[in-house]
Amino acid sequence: MPATVISGRKLSKQIREELKEKVVQLNAKYGDVPKLVVVLVGDDPASISYVTAKEKGAKYVGFDSELIRKPESISEEELLSLIDELNNDESVNGILVQLPLPKHIDVDKVIDRIALAKDVDGFHPENVGNLHVGRPALLPCTPKGIITMIKSAGLNISGMNAVIVGRSNLVGKPAAMLLMNENATVTITHSRTKDLASHTKNADILVAAIGRAKFITADMVKPGAIVIDVGVNKVDGKLCGDVDYEPISEIAGFITPVPGGVGPMTITSLLENTLEAFINQKK
Repeated sequence: MPATVISGRKLSKQIREELKEKVVQLNAKYGDVPKLVVVLVGDDPASISYVTAKEKGAKYVGFDSELIRKPESISEEELLSLIDELNNDESVNGILVQLPLPKHIDVDKVIDRIALAKDVDGFHPENVGNLHVGRPALLPCTPKGIITMIKSAGLNISGMNAVIVGRSNLVGKPAAMLLMNENATVTITHSRTKDLASHTKNADILVAAIGRAKFITADMVKPGAIVIDVGVNKVDGKLCGDVDYEPISEIAGFITPVPGGVGPMTITSLLENTLEAFINQKK
């Protein structure tokens, strides 16, 4: 029996309608709505596409949204100074600097400079630290979206074996923490893991976030597993994930598609974080 598809597109639509209602209620209470500012440096086509989707999502749910575009030649000092301005602007609730940044800019310095309360990407080291020690934090958007998707399918994560392929700071590591917080037993694997398939075949939840097209093949998946595909790759001009979708969808119990899976949920999680930041700041 083919896998049940967990559609991020469909779930996003549902959550965004709920956010829309909350924004109306917050506006009635505070006479104000959340404001998200996105900073885009340079003109990388993928970044422009992501930023456009974020801006569109923010406007749809009723946020104030501003896009600040800067040339690739902007100095690190100028960018940090812009972040300081946004940190000090009380009308701004969420700040997002679109990655990647040009090579002459230190990404860590930029992330560290964003005010903790406005870090709606959940990348600030203090937010990451709070996540690790179980304190309240703005959560990284993609891992947060992954958990929301699994739960939306009515699945109880507690006690499951979860295997993550990929150990990035943006997805792999925080996804592991969030899955552990849901009482899953977590294994993080990566490009140097020996006999990777021996791990992935034991996974009740398999998260593929290694950035290689169709890297996870059908013989690496346990029948009935929940397969979450974080990858976005282009093969012959077509988008595909890190998972070989067609054959795996015949084996897995649940699967997320690419496109239309984790991607839309990442943006929706960003909107949820902005709303949360707004409420925290108002309190």
